[in-house]
Amino acid sequence: MGQPSSGIGVLDKGAAILTAVAEAPRTLADLVDATGLPRATAHRLAVALEVHRLVARDVDGRFVLGPRVGELAHALPDPLVSAAGPVLSWVRDECGESAQLYRRDGSQRVCIAAAERASGLRTTVPVGTRLTLNAGSGAQVLCAWSDGPDGATEFPSRLLAEVRRRGWAQSIAQREAGVASVSAPVLTPTGTLLAAISISGPIERLGRTPGPRFAPVLIAGAKRIAAALP
Repeated sequence: MGQPSSGIGVLDKGAAILTAVAEAPRTLADLVDATGLPRATAHRLAVALEVHRLVARDVDGRFVLGPRVGELAHALPDPLVSAAGPVLSWVRDECGESAQLYRRDGSQRVCIAAAERASGLRTTVPVGTRLTLNAGSGAQVLCAWSDGPDGATEFPSRLLAEVRRRGWAQSIAQREAGVASVSAPVLTPTGTLLAAISISGPIERLGRTPGPRFAPVLIAGAKRIAAALP
């Protein structure tokens, strides 16, 4: 399974399942492949984790991280997450779309805070979800403002240079079919990258050139988060 061993088998297997669903939504077959667990064991543990709200199901019935993970994450004293909470709600309300905050972790990005659209068709990225740095406007931002190639990326250097020049990125059906997103960097006063703030939603609502429309709100939100940090 490639996971550290605590010597307590059931905990290690449960941790393997949580890690797998944090990386991507998983069918039961996907869970078996990702964890190396027997099918019956993977199903039994995933359902048990679902009871405790650590795992949930998406609209296609795949296993994903559950809401309890986000609740536990919010209990941690993270100044960036605390500063981002009210700002993400403001961005969501201004744009009418779900808002997220991503932090880079090596060759991945992690959703550390989110404010979901209350109703209607929406894109949901649970807190704790890990995504690659190869697709999406959030990945473009994190790569454009990162120092050094500490993670693989498929973005051409000219694209990242353009993202940095204009101060925001957009993506159309890049990470997921039918979904568009816009992102901007959260920077310290000295220009150090802290995170990427994003909105995402159906292309039908955001359109195929959402950047010019939504980037000003995201840039303002990024500045608000930076200003609220101690």
